[in-house]
Amino acid sequence: MKVAQFSGPSGPRVGIEHRGAWIDYGKAETVRAVLERGVPVEGIATIEELLIRGQFDAGMFRTVLGFVVENRLEKFVAMAPGATMRAPLRCPRKIVALGLNYVLHAQEGNFAVPEEPIIFEKAGSSVIGPGETVRIPRDMGRMDHEVELAVVIGTTATEVKKRNAWKHVAGYTICNDVSARDLQTKDLEKKHPWFRSKSFDTFTPLGPWIVTADEFPPPVRLPLECRVNGKLRQKANTEELVFGIPEIIEFVSRLITLEPGDVISTGTPGGIGPITNGDLVECSIEGIGVLSNPVRWR
Repeated sequence: MKVAQFSGPSGPRVGIEHRGAWIDYGKAETVRAVLERGVPVEGIATIEELLIRGQFDAGMFRTVLGFVVENRLEKFVAMAPGATMRAPLRCPRKIVALGLNYVLHAQEGNFAVPEEPIIFEKAGSSVIGPGETVRIPRDMGRMDHEVELAVVIGTTATEVKKRNAWKHVAGYTICNDVSARDLQTKDLEKKHPWFRSKSFDTFTPLGPWIVTADEFPPPVRLPLECRVNGKLRQKANTEELVFGIPEIIEFVSRLITLEPGDVISTGTPGGIGPITNGDLVECSIEGIGVLSNPVRWR
């Protein structure tokens, strides 16, 4: 099931996809509560809040959607005209990203394939949504695209064993880990962290929505690709990850507690390349969708 974040005249709204259209989940919740129990409730307006409250639940989404369909309320609870799709998570508390997690990507950078996960953090404030503009600085050299499968954490995970990792996953989305490559190279030479080269404002396009975890029974093997101005740059499958999702969650949760709404971006495959003013970057993952963002100078 696809769950998206919208903004509109009435503020933020959560949408659930139904037959190519979007249902206002908060409004549907409210209508269901009134008609079934006679008690009005205030529908939750953001995906972050659903996750934090433990209410990001595919079963409940289907129950509410089933009620809407059964009572022919689709038009009444449709997403308001003019509502704009935003990043599913506007400013995650933690974005944990993986470096060199595909063999070909490590090789194209002349790096050894890591023996344990290489992790770094991206600033939550760097997130933008579908259709929003990646703003690149003019004076910092090469900027690159990086298509990645992103894992959204649904329940608190501390010292999780990989056999139990899947139950902490709420769903999946797409991340474009935009990177200031020349700046990253300089930082690598000085043995500095990658944080600044990865965390410029607008350097984390995320979306276009979250697909609930039940849609992808483990192991998650999804084709992914990146096109720039329609030209294929990256193509791979998540089965090629050096460290899979359970191994990543086990490794990260030994170090830091993962909380609902945190994002793990699992690494990019080979084929990275530069982006510049006027480009259109399209990152796609089969079963999720396409995350499209234009690129402009700052």
